[in-house]
Amino acid sequence: MSEGSGRGSGPTAASGAAASGPAGRGAAAESGAAASGRAPASGPAEGRLFVVATPIGNLGDVTFRAVEVLRTVPLVAAEDTRLSRRLFARYEITTHLVSYHSRSGRGRELELLEHLRSGRDLALITDAGTPLVSDPGGELASAWAAEGGAVVPIPGASAVLAAVVASGLSAARWSFEGFLPRSGRERRDRLTRIASDERACVIYEAPSRVPATLADLAAAAGAERRAAVCRELTKLHEEVVRGRLGELAARAAAGGIVLRGEFAIVVEAATAASARSGATAFASVAAPATTMAEARAEVARLVAEGHKRSEAVRHVAVRTGLDRRELYREA
Repeated sequence: MSEGSGRGSGPTAASGAAASGPAGRGAAAESGAAASGRAPASGPAEGRLFVVATPIGNLGDVTFRAVEVLRTVPLVAAEDTRLSRRLFARYEITTHLVSYHSRSGRGRELELLEHLRSGRDLALITDAGTPLVSDPGGELASAWAAEGGAVVPIPGASAVLAAVVASGLSAARWSFEGFLPRSGRERRDRLTRIASDERACVIYEAPSRVPATLADLAAAAGAERRAAVCRELTKLHEEVVRGRLGELAARAAAGGIVLRGEFAIVVEAATAASARSGATAFASVAAPATTMAEARAEVARLVAEGHKRSEAVRHVAVRTGLDRRELYREA
């Protein structure tokens, strides 16, 4: 069932009666309101905030509705106007662009809210994908929704969904973790939850941190847990590397995975078998060590039980938050 079927394709028509005002309004009134960027006279006085998904790499993945919205609204707030102009040039969009990103400050947010309060519509886009998902824009959408304003989603390309599909893993249920904390207890806690989660998990990661994250995932979830490393999805150099976490970690450490571009890692759900292996591989450790001396003793116990020294060090580092390289030297 296509969106906006049998009606005009501008943002007012496509977003439906709930977003554009009473259902009985005439098509001409809708068209005029859409062209001016103002809310219809019979509807609320405030403008609408369109949260528009844009391609994650291949510009051909934009939707018809997204193009129509971006052409029709009077103003588009973009994470990086230079990158957005490529999309605008491809589809002959001439709408005025203004920058809005994580470092814009409260002043820009207030300007955009005032624009909406004046009755004019606004579209929000990021460099790639859907705004608010590991991207800026959440504060603006929350503030406008808190005032009772309309926040209208314009769905489209998603790196999360693309990674789930490309992974080749069974993922009827999955979670999205975004970027993991770089270190400390919060990172350990997140890794522990991922290891025991009965859903598949999608993680974003910076290229330089992919080897370390794969190693930590292997230590937390078990080297046999299946995963997929997705790189540059929908782009020219798209690559999906599938395998066991231990294998993927070793391959990344040896330079077998190109560490350039944008990465999404999909980790298999914790099945009964993988949950048991991950939970019992280091079952003799009763509690996380808190000092380097305790950590060294814990590594020694694991090695004595037959675990590889490198795996024992990695596991203890994840549990304690201690530096893995320092622990390896000390152990």
